[in-house]
Amino acid sequence: MKYTQLGRTGLKVSRLVLGTMNFGPLTNEADSHTIMDAALDAGINFFDTANVYGWGENKGRTEEILGTWFAKGGDRRDKVVLATKVYGNMAADGDAWPNHDKLSALNIRRAVDASLKRLQTDHIDLYQFHHIDRATPVDEIWQAVETLIQQGKILYAGSSNFAGWKIAQANEAAHRRGSLGLVSEQCLYNLAERRAEMEIIPAAQEYGLGVIPWSPLNGGLLGGAIRKEREGGGSRTSDGRSGSGLASTTIRAQIQSYEDLLDKHGIDPGEAALAWLLTRPGVTGPIVGPRTMEQLESAIRAVDLELSEEVLSSLDEIFPGPGPSPEAFAW
Repeated sequence: MKYTQLGRTGLKVSRLVLGTMNFGPLTNEADSHTIMDAALDAGINFFDTANVYGWGENKGRTEEILGTWFAKGGDRRDKVVLATKVYGNMAADGDAWPNHDKLSALNIRRAVDASLKRLQTDHIDLYQFHHIDRATPVDEIWQAVETLIQQGKILYAGSSNFAGWKIAQANEAAHRRGSLGLVSEQCLYNLAERRAEMEIIPAAQEYGLGVIPWSPLNGGLLGGAIRKEREGGGSRTSDGRSGSGLASTTIRAQIQSYEDLLDKHGIDPGEAALAWLLTRPGVTGPIVGPRTMEQLESAIRAVDLELSEEVLSSLDEIFPGPGPSPEAFAW
């Protein structure tokens, strides 16, 4: 496994991030533990989850599965850089209650304690804001984060699904307070969805945030969707729901060109999509969410896959990026 620093921090993390969203809803506890053991054995030390994973009436279940895995011992917790998220409402469905979601100081305090209990640990390495909260002042958020750091409950703060200007706003406020600020941004980014290149990734680079792409296979489309469709297996979206996502003629043509290119070079589509992200400036590592051991093994192979300049150039032709801001929409 290869490692890099998480943004401007001294924290060393693997170039692949183990996403756990499928643990519970699609992968049972025993198989989830097996996948985590294999990931750790392969050198993946960066695990990502969220308090809402498990979804519906099972919100929190994914954190519980990580917690029972940590409880097995064997230095599992010590070896893992643990990231989770706060924002979603954790009240039972139909029983939503004020202050049980978003980023008020009250909810952050409540949510971190609940996550620590489910995860069976005394601290979270990277505590991420799952979404922006338009109603809570950024100084209130930083006040809550600073308290948690002082209490030893979290070490670093990160964002997810933030716009570029929100990254700037958050870190300028942190700078005024003498705080470290955001150290990472988890955003939607892949070959077929490159809008993050306009504003989000430049902002992250300017402020020293590591970029952690989610949905690196664009809901499965970049994992050989047309080939699987022809074989009768179909494809699955990133949250495990059936559906190829190939209804658009334009997307289908792009994916067909993509698969034809990789067939020509003998490269697996899913591995190519991950390897491409690993070449992108500012990217720490993509989040892979394996449901099976085979999917994990494929993702690990991508770390050592070197794409030639010919392939990289062809990928840019098939999936052109938006260009930098402001040139993407002005002169």
